[in-house]
Amino acid sequence: MNISALKSGNFRLYLAGSHFSTNALWMLRVIVGWIAWDLTHLASFVGLIAFLNYAPTMIAGPLFGVLIDRVDVRRAALIAQSAFMGLALLLWALFNLDVLGTPQLMVYALAVGFVMAAHGPIRMSLAPRLVDRSNVYSVINIVAINFNITRMIGPAIAGLAIATLGTGPAIFLTVLFYLPFLAVLSVLRVQARENPSATAPPFWGALREGCDLAMNNARIRHALLLTAIGAFIVRGALEILPVIADGTFGRGAAGLGILTSATGFGAIVAGVLIALSSHSAGQVRLARARAAVALGLVATALLGITESWHAAQALTAAMAFCATITGIVCQSAIQLDIDDNFRGRIMSLWAFVAVGSSAVGAAALGLLSDTVGHGYALPISAVGALAVIGLLEVKRHRLRRQYTDH
Repeated sequence: MNISALKSGNFRLYLAGSHFSTNALWMLRVIVGWIAWDLTHLASFVGLIAFLNYAPTMIAGPLFGVLIDRVDVRRAALIAQSAFMGLALLLWALFNLDVLGTPQLMVYALAVGFVMAAHGPIRMSLAPRLVDRSNVYSVINIVAINFNITRMIGPAIAGLAIATLGTGPAIFLTVLFYLPFLAVLSVLRVQARENPSATAPPFWGALREGCDLAMNNARIRHALLLTAIGAFIVRGALEILPVIADGTFGRGAAGLGILTSATGFGAIVAGVLIALSSHSAGQVRLARARAAVALGLVATALLGITESWHAAQALTAAMAFCATITGIVCQSAIQLDIDDNFRGRIMSLWAFVAVGSSAVGAAALGLLSDTVGHGYALPISAVGALAVIGLLEVKRHRLRRQYTDH
């Protein structure tokens, strides 16, 4: 199993602290969603709060990527985690003072979204610099497994805390979950950037420089395209699981919890299998991502037409499995193709593509489902995406044949 990164005590320390903070993120996501529903009992408002969490990454993520390439990434992580904890404390205070209404929750969600926009490039720049470059692939696998384990644990803790302690204590519990990672970050040793630039280009020039590198590198460009297609349809469909759980099967919130747990299970299995796989060449990894996207699209189409609750659980797990394979493989292909001076910018572009495609895909699939029903919406969108992948593959093989002939 590719766990070579765990030989580093520095990385093990990071992983332990990160486990608590990532659980806190998932706990707050559930708690805020519950508060949004409790305040209004409107699904549209719950969706609006989710969108406000995504929007800043879609707008400001690449800008934060430029900043992360210019600053001390450990200090940036400390600031981001402190901001998360401060916002959790603010939510707790507003709730306990009984002044938390819909406007305040909207502003809170947007504020958290901006911190998340910075947190993405920070996280993806920090972890690879805790180990030797030869262990970066292992770092990506292990961090992904940790993320998906907390994806199951965090919501369960939040739900139990709300049910047994109440919403206010549940919020305060998330505050406590941030403390271990802040302690870890204060002593963490981060390697210096490889080949640091003597002078940094102007801000907008640096942003353009990162975009140019991504667009001119065939592997990075291919990885971003696969990420976009998979996120738009597969992850977009996973964002509208309430429609499947309650609208189709009438299982209510309990059914939604079961499907959400199924996504966590599928994601964990994917992370473990990737960790067990050998470290292969970039093109081989991207071939796995193409296969995963295609299988995920097939599972999405079948989810739209199945009438079996057990099949829906299995298909949801399969979709999360494929989406996780695609995410880890594409992310690792990009990470191994860039040096530290570009890591923040390029990985912020990856986050922008992944998050933006998922958010837009969820909105588009939701609208299409309201128009024709998800029994048609999911198969139509999945088959359309499969056709796009097929056309791209034909074009890619044609270009390769032309290059070989010359």
